[in-house]
Amino acid sequence: MASHPHIAIIGAGPGGLALARTLHLGGIPVTVFEREPHAHFRPQGGTLDIHPDSGQLALRHAGLEIEFRQIARYEDQGNRLYDKTGRLVFADDDTANRDRPEVDRTALRNLLLASLPANTIRWDHALQEIRANADGTHELVFEQRTAGPFDLVVGADGTWSKVRPLVSRYVPQYTGITFIEFGIDDVDVRHPALSTLVGRGMLQAEGDGRALIVQRNGNAHLRGYAIFRVPVEWAEKTFEFSLPSAARARLAGEFEGWAPALVNLIHACNDQIVPRPIYALPVGHHWLNRTGVTLIGDAAHVMSPFGGEGVNAALLDAAELGRHLIETPAWRQAVQAHEEAMFARILDTAQGSADAIATELSHVGLQLSMETMQQHARAHANQFRSAENAISR
Repeated sequence: MASHPHIAIIGAGPGGLALARTLHLGGIPVTVFEREPHAHFRPQGGTLDIHPDSGQLALRHAGLEIEFRQIARYEDQGNRLYDKTGRLVFADDDTANRDRPEVDRTALRNLLLASLPANTIRWDHALQEIRANADGTHELVFEQRTAGPFDLVVGADGTWSKVRPLVSRYVPQYTGITFIEFGIDDVDVRHPALSTLVGRGMLQAEGDGRALIVQRNGNAHLRGYAIFRVPVEWAEKTFEFSLPSAARARLAGEFEGWAPALVNLIHACNDQIVPRPIYALPVGHHWLNRTGVTLIGDAAHVMSPFGGEGVNAALLDAAELGRHLIETPAWRQAVQAHEEAMFARILDTAQGSADAIATELSHVGLQLSMETMQQHARAHANQFRSAENAISR
């Protein structure tokens, strides 16, 4: 019987956990190291749309399709586009027969965590250093402890990966876009007019070189983003985030002249107001294969959130790396094959995200957003017709 490599995964996000699950099903044990002290240390973020040919495919290969459908929100796939006056420019509220359902990040993470054997995750392990041994293995250095040796270290540790420098000199660059994130709690009861305005899915509004995106999450929560094209230090210099009431008022002031119904989305938000400057690696980012180290997800190809491809790409990376490791007896060749396929697969996706953020908040931004929504609506319709035709045959 062939021996399996001793594998460490850095990061307990969707990509790292999906890889651990896939390898577990293939009989390959792994250890996941995560810097957070426990699974419920912090909220994991907003809602994700999981695509059928990437994220859902990966979850199917991980044996979690049924469980995913139990937490997916198929009813929250609508899109609405407004101009700054509150005029509804485009609406696509028919969510029937669509297959890019929403799921809260926390729910997805909990699903993946529950699918793993006990003690797979080592919580409270913030990676400090990776030391290469003479035999090609690596030791992981954490605060006051070390682990290893490991034959293969997989960096699934996000935008500011500690593993990436071992294979690539590139660091993510600021895209010129900053999000100011906010949330609205219990919207259906406390703010029914805002609930109706957003609908079952996502609201987008643009004008005056800025934008609002508000997404419906589970448990009657709305998560919003005020979007600006500004220098990277602008948000910290402009807002007093330690004083939520002042930050809320300042943010609402940025939308002076907009329809009150839209600005009320900011007035109604809770005290969690957070800046999110958007960073990305260059399109086509790749590296020469290095034995014993590889990357998946944002560590490998972080891109702008426009297009909703990030988590789907990470899940598919996990499924494909797992498949290669399970099916190929020579694990070093398996990793190299995965990398080459990933570089080619992600190229168009990364280019699309880069193109989208490059035109965000341009003088034709509203028109471009409407065209994108129309394309998505047509794609959904074509997908449904294809499925109907397949059934009729």
